[in-house]
Amino acid sequence: MTLQAEPIQLDDQLKSLLSADVAQLLALGERYTLPGRMIWHAWGPENARTFVLLHGGSGSWTHWIQNIAPLVADGYRVLAIDLPGFGDSDPPAKGGDADALVEPLHAAWQQMRRHDNNIFMGFSFGGMTAAMWLAAYPQDAQALVMVGAPGFGLASPKRIPLKGWRHLATEALQAQAHRHNLLGLMLHDEANLDPLAMRLHILNVVRDRMTRRRLSSTPVLVQAMPKIKCPVHVIYGEFDAFYLDRLPEVERMFKQVTPQLVAWQLVPGMGHWVQYENPAAFQRALKHTLSLV
Repeated sequence: MTLQAEPIQLDDQLKSLLSADVAQLLALGERYTLPGRMIWHAWGPENARTFVLLHGGSGSWTHWIQNIAPLVADGYRVLAIDLPGFGDSDPPAKGGDADALVEPLHAAWQQMRRHDNNIFMGFSFGGMTAAMWLAAYPQDAQALVMVGAPGFGLASPKRIPLKGWRHLATEALQAQAHRHNLLGLMLHDEANLDPLAMRLHILNVVRDRMTRRRLSSTPVLVQAMPKIKCPVHVIYGEFDAFYLDRLPEVERMFKQVTPQLVAWQLVPGMGHWVQYENPAAFQRALKHTLSLV
């Protein structure tokens, strides 16, 4: 089956908030529609080592919007997915959590894969999903990078409860809730909650059709990690809201259950959405961890 590519169309307001260089690079990408109506976005040469990017919950490929250009500049091909049930992709045919995504992702990958020199990189819910995917199909990638992954059955007593927003009557009230939620979960430093982060968040949460997800609060990663055969790299922000004051426990658990663990890194001063909050520091951490293999 030959896949047809279309240009990537960015929201006009979103485009206006990006730097000219990033907007230009993103506009050079291609958008693929795969069976089940799953949307993949691609940049870079097909024969290059490939990063497959899986976004976080209530997100889309734009969770990686600050990281695509640096990866392409480093010579990688980048494939950024709208996971089923998020962004512009339809929900999975069965199920409503990460376990329902493994089979459709594996099937789509058989059409998008070009060689055996591939890295899966998942953020938050996407990291958990990538681990479950590679536990079921270890041959699908040659390295796994997990960023801010939940799934250890741990919770931080300091985690701030999120606010509902769909019932609120005005955009101003909804914006207040979105701001609270971004600072409560995604970002550590209020100075990093810029108009771009707010626009990305609003565009993404209104398209979340998988709102009853619960696996992230279970020890699902403890079960998946021993089955992964490729090198595993782990990156968290120092103040990740999922595990405030509990990251030492998470580190110990990762090391206990992950035979292929290569590196564990914390990015100082950053929160859960570390690759957005400080993309330069994140890129340095990523380059360091991949240099170890």
